[in-house]
Amino acid sequence: MNLALARTYILERLTKELSPAFSYHHVNHTRSVAKRAQEVASSEGISDEESLILLATACYFHDAGFLISYDNHEDVSCQIAEEILPNYGYNAAQISIIKNLIKATKIPQSPDNLLAKILCDADLDYLGGANYYAIVETLHQELLHFERLDSKQNWTQIQIDFLEKHSYFTSTNQKERTEEKNRRIEELRLSQDTSKG
Repeated sequence: MNLALARTYILERLTKELSPAFSYHHVNHTRSVAKRAQEVASSEGISDEESLILLATACYFHDAGFLISYDNHEDVSCQIAEEILPNYGYNAAQISIIKNLIKATKIPQSPDNLLAKILCDADLDYLGGANYYAIVETLHQELLHFERLDSKQNWTQIQIDFLEKHSYFTSTNQKERTEEKNRRIEELRLSQDTSKG
């Protein structure tokens, strides 16, 4: 498996081909997911080289589907991985694992093993991160642009509902992100109460 070449291939495509309207799902999101997944994998004690390569590959390809379709992009990401990765020395069994990891990120997330849990937590790491508000605003703008959200909808309530339903899967993110995420819920509730008052 040549991760370096596979990563270069997909990052170049995401950089060149994604519309600037992808203010959230852009190449920097992909890079940050890969970086966080590596940190969490290390914290969770994963040291097996093949597992780390499969996880990293899934990180780099998990949003590749946006190159073709906004809806069901995870399925399209899997198709792209299946089509491209044999060129970089990945066999069918390895690609099957990568596709399973990508599918787990579909909301609501459904990871069935530790690697999938790590990818899911890395993908939504920002929910408990210090720059939550800046990042979530880029998502808001993207959803409005692609008409996945009506401007009349209560964005604050949507955020509160999403944050309340969400739970991190790995002990690392539970420990490092949950407290901050709960603080966001309280802040958002307070801002909503203030705006009503």
